[in-house]
Amino acid sequence: MCRSDVTRAVLAKNDDLAARLRGELTGRGVTVVNLLSSPGSGKTELLGRVLARAGERGVPVAALTADLATENDAVRLARSGAPVQQVLTDGLCHLEARQVRARLDGWLPDDTAVLFVENVGNLVCPASYDLGETLRIVLMAVTEGEDKPLKYPTAFGSAHLVVITKTDLAGPAGFDEAAFRAHVERVNPGVEVVRSCARTGDGVDTLLEQALAARTGTPAHHPPLAPHPHSHDHAGTPHGHGHDPAGAPQGHGHGHRATVS
Repeated sequence: MCRSDVTRAVLAKNDDLAARLRGELTGRGVTVVNLLSSPGSGKTELLGRVLARAGERGVPVAALTADLATENDAVRLARSGAPVQQVLTDGLCHLEARQVRARLDGWLPDDTAVLFVENVGNLVCPASYDLGETLRIVLMAVTEGEDKPLKYPTAFGSAHLVVITKTDLAGPAGFDEAAFRAHVERVNPGVEVVRSCARTGDGVDTLLEQALAARTGTPAHHPPLAPHPHSHDHAGTPHGHGHDPAGAPQGHGHGHRATVS
């Protein structure tokens, strides 16, 4: 079996598990929101604000956060008062549906309305893995450059919502928002682009409302590279992260269960 065949088989297995997980959680009234971005986009701080706002409004939410190492982000997010759990991937550059599934047993509160999953900071590999989400949000800071959607078309092309972060730095960074929006439109026509700033709270309510709206059904926007309904084609995207998925360790939820709540 060639590498591309192995990759497709791994992704197909993940897709099947993700579809079952989505059905199970939807049946329980839980909506999963998958957050994708590069490292340093500010998604942890922004997510913390969203979790805190949900608490203020009496909306039961929870979060899984993934990193290669350290439990720093789980500690930060737990300050919101929401149930949080850290997933350590031991070097794996993305989360998979099996890892999400393994973390939910005996942990996710029964009344959870929205489960936010903060993926590993990476816009390549995570874009190919459905985690059972109903809403996929791709975030990008103004410091990252307007042409990023063109460089990472699979991530931006699979988003139900695109979020600009750190807008308070747009001026100093020389960020051309019009150009960015044009590039997003090129890879994902019609997707909504939201401005946000964790420092000021701009966009926090909008993100929470988008998550709650997704609970009523599939998001209104249908991205061209939607991760679901699952397809084994994955838009022909090469999984070029330098390791063979078939040889990746299967125990990346290895007991660093460090629940922070």
